[in-house]
Amino acid sequence: MDKKNYFLSITILGALFFIFGFVTWLNGTLIPFLQTACELTPFQASLVTLAFYISYFVMALPSSFILKKTGYKKGMSIGLFVMAVGAAIFIPAAYSRTFLVFLTGLFVLGTGLSLLQTAVNPFITFIGDRESAAARISIMGICNKIAGFISPLILYSLIMNGMEKFSDEKLKLLTPEAKTQLLDELAARIVGPYTVMAIGLLLLAVLFLIIPFAKDISVEEEDASSIKDFLKQIPEAIKFPQLTLGVLAIFVYVGAEVMAGDSLTQFGKSLDLSYAGKLTSFTMAFMVVGYILGIVLIPKYLNQSKALRISAMLGVVFTILAITSSNTSASIFESLFGWINNISPAINIPLIPNSVFFITTLGFANAIMWPAIWPLALHDVGKHTKIASALLIMGIAGGAIIPPFYAKLGQEIGFQTALWIIVPIYLYLFYYAAKGFTLRRSKL
Repeated sequence: MDKKNYFLSITILGALFFIFGFVTWLNGTLIPFLQTACELTPFQASLVTLAFYISYFVMALPSSFILKKTGYKKGMSIGLFVMAVGAAIFIPAAYSRTFLVFLTGLFVLGTGLSLLQTAVNPFITFIGDRESAAARISIMGICNKIAGFISPLILYSLIMNGMEKFSDEKLKLLTPEAKTQLLDELAARIVGPYTVMAIGLLLLAVLFLIIPFAKDISVEEEDASSIKDFLKQIPEAIKFPQLTLGVLAIFVYVGAEVMAGDSLTQFGKSLDLSYAGKLTSFTMAFMVVGYILGIVLIPKYLNQSKALRISAMLGVVFTILAITSSNTSASIFESLFGWINNISPAINIPLIPNSVFFITTLGFANAIMWPAIWPLALHDVGKHTKIASALLIMGIAGGAIIPPFYAKLGQEIGFQTALWIIVPIYLYLFYYAAKGFTLRRSKL
């Protein structure tokens, strides 16, 4: 691929990763919003992440087969169109205030993203030198997490203003009719933002068909004339231990990432933090810092496996600090970032409690993990790259399973204590970075 096409492709991929992040990290604001609007328990609200991320598990293999039939360009356009449909479903969901319809829209959004991610991740991995793959994915990650920083703030400003009048205490004082009317008013706030999103995604789907784009990656692929033939490749692909262990690594990593991003808002809500819906943006800000470091350090100073080992150990340290720190004192955040409000009070950054602060720093620990796991897991799988990528995408289902488990456990023993479930996740990721990715078929 010549330089002109290479940079054009990188730019287009960066735009797609921005879209991924913008849509994905809205869930952190949606969880407390829907918990109030649809009168849900924390566990029921956590089904937002289940509906969204389980679509990756359900649709990853079909998405990979679709890409074999349509090619990357048309496949990505189809993915954008499906996402537009998912966003449009939020309109009847809001007017009916029916949580199941909201979940349907989230599942359809995730389906479109699954198709896009199945295409984009192997492309960005193999578009250049393998050792610099983590750095390229880090660039994509910056696009993703900058969008993830912006989108919760935008949605929060549009739908979460004046939430004081929707507190449980005030709602209990209303008659059933007045309460229904007020919650209908709240749910309707989401119509405008998701209508704009649906139109924007539809326009992008059309635009994507006419813009120039590199047609394929330089990896020999096994042909599959039918879905049956395609599925026959799975038993052969899972014989690669670096891949199967990598799928598990993606599964637990995404679960931890979603807990640190989206589920953090539930922790904040349990502490009665009025700005709980904004907390995802703090995690995303730390992830951006981590991605920037990844670009600088990998592969010049750190290889991908060492970067993953360091990140995993930071995850253990930050999690333990989050569990053992105060839920009321904001001394650490104030000492580090309080000066920003002194310079410009108009910014008005909330001083978040120490325990919550250390959860947001997991964004920094998590940043390099996705970029490092992908190339490690796909190395030496050869003609099975597409099916291997689909299996890795299926691993994103960790975001569907682990956060609801955390929410249920948090209801029982407290959200802070429930954070202990993240520690073994990071220990496994350390094992994968130290040993798991080096295993090959001859060692089975």
